[in-house]
Amino acid sequence: MAYDTTAPQPTPVTARYDMAQYDDLSGLPAASDLIALTAEQYSAIGLSGIGVSGGKVVPYSPPAPPVPLQTQAKNAQAWITQQANLAAAMGETFTADMKAYVIAINAIASGTDTTSTALPDQPTDVMTASAAAATT
Repeated sequence: MAYDTTAPQPTPVTARYDMAQYDDLSGLPAASDLIALTAEQYSAIGLSGIGVSGGKVVPYSPPAPPVPLQTQAKNAQAWITQQANLAAAMGETFTADMKAYVIAINAIASGTDTTSTALPDQPTDVMTASAAAATT
């Protein structure tokens, strides 16, 4: 099995070679860059879910791919919509912090903010009672 010897480990297996099938090994990686397995080990390991760490075969699950910031912002808009519906149903309004959060999230989601590298933190104070609701 071949793997990227320079990658952070554990790292996925990048290729499998049945060396018995080759008469000429000149086009293959150097033996020092491969891990040999017996037929029994190969049968036990199977074809997926394995990686390499410290020169040994280990169980491996690839990390989840990163979610683009714009997608994260679009997902955050669902929470904002839920909060807006709750505020409207309860006769409340957004706090200044929540309004600023909505503006920042909308800018990232629409693509007008291209400099942010992370979403702002959700505000802890989302709603404030309206004057009409406070007097009833």
